[in-house]
Amino acid sequence: MAPITRLEQLVEVVKSKPKKRLVAAYANDSHTIEAVSNAIDLGIVDGILVGDEATIKKVCTDHGFDVNKFRIVQEADEQKAAHKAVSLIIGGEGDILMKGLVSTDKYMRAILNKDAGLLPPKAVLSHVTVIENAGYHKLLVVGDVAIIPQPDLPQKIAITNYLIQVAKAIGIETPKVAVVAATEQMLPGMQACVDAAMISKMADRGQIKGAYIDGPLALDVALDKESADIKKIESKVAGDADCLLFPNIESGNVFYKSHTKLSKGELGALVMGAKCPAVLSSRGDSALTKTYSIALAALVAK
Repeated sequence: MAPITRLEQLVEVVKSKPKKRLVAAYANDSHTIEAVSNAIDLGIVDGILVGDEATIKKVCTDHGFDVNKFRIVQEADEQKAAHKAVSLIIGGEGDILMKGLVSTDKYMRAILNKDAGLLPPKAVLSHVTVIENAGYHKLLVVGDVAIIPQPDLPQKIAITNYLIQVAKAIGIETPKVAVVAATEQMLPGMQACVDAAMISKMADRGQIKGAYIDGPLALDVALDKESADIKKIESKVAGDADCLLFPNIESGNVFYKSHTKLSKGELGALVMGAKCPAVLSSRGDSALTKTYSIALAALVAK
């Protein structure tokens, strides 16, 4: 498969694969229902909406969605709807979980539930975002921007492997991963630099497989070939990164939001590490962002 370079290509690739079953948790809002409706119309999923049936039907009527294309599972309580959606996945009735109007903490609580959740033992949950920006020549796979505040080295290794997995899913045979810090200098007093150097060396020794990894790299050096040349950085990654591993949630989140709010870029996003991919977009994200996120999850789902 040739690398996917635009998010709309995600949909075309997924359409050629067997259809997945999506379960939306607390799908009481028009953005979620519109995104699931779009994905059904595009032929990439079948959709189950868990939420208040009367509200869902009213939203469908108000916005002109055909309510008959969905299976609706009644649960008016926000937290119970999230747990119900997870139980449908565990029961084999779905392949992808999606966040509706439920708050992120309640959605994550349902996924992390020790008795009836989706988290395998010792797994690390992480948010992976695929970004399309007119200022860059290909898609960027980045993390973590939404779940792990201050990842330690083992968590950064897990995130790196998720970035590689998603990059391969979109057709990048050997992804180039930049481990981002405030500088490309190796400064022992800066933990981001130390972790980056260790992750890069682990890749050199084959402990992290399937990608070219380099770091620490400042963002300009990671994304801009001219900056890398001026600073005399010789690297397979510098100036041409496919993936960005951020040192903490602040740096990742600011990058993500400056991309969407200042550059008006598009994205698809999902949570990795659970027993199935989980779509975790913001309640304020557009229906298009959510549709791209569904397509990305369908591509990654087993």
